[in-house]
This record gives sequence, structure tokens and C-alpha cells, in this order.
Amino acid sequence: MRPRYASAPTPVALACAALLAGVASAGCGGDDPIVVGVTGPFTEPRGVSMRLAAELARDEVNAAGGIDGRRLVLSFVDDSASADVAVRVAQRFADDPSVVAVVGHLTSGPTLAAAPVYGGANPVAMITPSASNPLLSEAGRWIFRACPTDLVHGARLGEWARRQFGADRVTVLYQNDAYGRGVRGAFASRFEQLGGVVVSQNPYLPDSDLLPYLSRAAGRESVDAIVVAGTRQDAERTIGAMNALGLRVPVLGADALAGVSLRPGGVPAVHMSMAYTADAPGALNERFVAKYRERYAGRLPDHRGATTYDILHMLSGIIDRSGADRAAIRDALERVGTASAAYEGVTGTIVFDENGDLADGEVVMVEVKPDG
Repeated sequence: MRPRYASAPTPVALACAALLAGVASAGCGGDDPIVVGVTGPFTEPRGVSMRLAAELARDEVNAAGGIDGRRLVLSFVDDSASADVAVRVAQRFADDPSVVAVVGHLTSGPTLAAAPVYGGANPVAMITPSASNPLLSEAGRWIFRACPTDLVHGARLGEWARRQFGADRVTVLYQNDAYGRGVRGAFASRFEQLGGVVVSQNPYLPDSDLLPYLSRAAGRESVDAIVVAGTRQDAERTIGAMNALGLRVPVLGADALAGVSLRPGGVPAVHMSMAYTADAPGALNERFVAKYRERYAGRLPDHRGATTYDILHMLSGIIDRSGADRAAIRDALERVGTASAAYEGVTGTIVFDENGDLADGEVVMVEVKPDG
């Protein structure tokens, strides 16, 4: 069990923490902190959510006495949501013997690119809170994820669009990366299986002009909804173009659209598949949201932050029981929900399957209406 509360970190522990910005220290004795790497696009809102929740979890762990009496220290490194940068970040963590596990990356492309490094010459377990591409299931024994895959999000979105919303025809815009292609494929497969028609599937890049695609949707394609398999920023660009064209149909998307907003008189609604919402019932989540709002001036956590929070608390318990050896941590993660107890967190029950994926991940549909 964890000790109750350590009134203050020792000078040696403080010295270790101060070295995290540079080269790892060559041993600080029995008071070494437990170092966990955390990586994501911290200059973007999605990365900010991750970082804020990680800091909250860290402070809770340390206030409760740390991990076997040792402080939890987080080494934050920005990956810029870039595959190239993510590989360098992964190598930095893997080569630093003080880093016992890694939380991140947030997005699918960087996670897929970095995965071979985490399972390479100096392996270290990586647990992603939100990288959902199905290909990550094949990334090896050192890679875990605590979120549903695109197969879950896309299929649920396609089923909802056809059965609950009643759409017959849709146009899909998809970010031409691992995440966008994953959501697009799973959505189209399920929607068409249920008798819907995907009129067109249109790839885009961050600087692509979306007007030609949406002009066709507003004219001869005559669709019931626009599906955006991309980010919140992509959805907001799409919505702006739809409003300019007078295309008044709903926008559908998965969890990367979290935080999108609408103005009155334009697109009537955005419908998203989400693995977590801040208003989800349950005492654990209610306490987490209350602490998060109190600490961060009323902000609400999103799925990335909530899952990061769960991962860090789960990791802390695993290290407390199994020790800070990288291989022991990996083995303990593999047993979560099978040979050992499932982890009950604010996002629900975490159980890892044989691929390191979240077993039985469920999503709900969330509606966003215009402000005002």
C-alpha cells in the first residue's frame, strides 16, 4: 500500500527532479523519483488538456505519499503531433534509463511512427490515451492504448447515422492521415452495410480548399449530412464553408471533434462519437471533474485529459505493486483485467486485450447545438 502523506520531498529527490530537463542523472540513491514520460502536442488545445490532467494526477499521487514513498515526476516533451518529432521523442525516452514508462502519444500517426522505438533496443511501455488507428493493434507487446479504436468509433457513428438519424446519403471529408483514414473506413463500411450511400469520400490536408467538395454536396450530391473524419479545426473550417454555401445539414464525426462550437443560423448540429464526457455519471468522475474545474478556473476535461489521468493513476498503482523495472511494468500492464484486477477509472473500466487494446471500449453519441 502507498504511505499516507510525505510532508515534503527530500533534497535528493528535488535534485533528481531538477535534472529532468537535461541528461538523466547517474543514480540518486533510494530517494530517486519515479519518472514517467508524457508526450503530445502541448501547444495545441488537445495537448493542453492532456498536460493539465497529467499534472493533476501527479500531484494527487504525490500528496498521497508518492509511489512506494518515492515522488512521481513527469517528463513532458512536446511531439508537435508530428511523426518525425515523435520518433525522436520516443528515442529520447527509450535511451533515458530513469524513464520507466511513457504516456502518449495523442494522435495516431505519431504513435504508429514511434511504436517501433518503444519496442526496440531499449524497450519501454507506452500507453496512449487517444491514438485510435486499428494498425496500432499490431505494434507489439510494449504498446498499449486506453481508448476505443477507430473501428469502434466509425462503426458506432455509421450505425447511429443510419438507424437513429435516418441518413440515406452522406459525403465524407477525411484528413489524409492514419486517424482520418481509419475513421472514414470504419464509418463507410458500417453505413453502407446498413443500406446507406456514401456519395463521395474526399481526402484533404490542413491547407486544402474544401469548397469544391462541399459545393458538390450542396448541389448535385444532395446529402443528408457531412462526415468529417478529422480534427476540431477541420470541422470548424468545414462548418465555415458550409455556412457560406448555405449547406444546412448536420456534421458528424468522432472524438477528435471535441470542443467544436456552432453559431446560430448555420449548420444545425454536430454529432460526435465520444468515449468520455465530463457529465458521465459516477462518483469517481464527479470528483475528478470537480477537482479539475476547481484547479483550472472552471475548465472541463475532455477525453484526452480524462484518459491521461486514468493512465497515470493506474501506472502508479502498478509500479507501487510491481516495482519500477520497465519489463515488470509492461508485464503488469498486460495482465490488467485478466490475470489481475481491471482498473476502474473516471473513463470507466480499463481492461487490456491480447493486443494491448482497450477491451470492450464503448462510445456514446454527443450532440452540439449552436451557441446562444
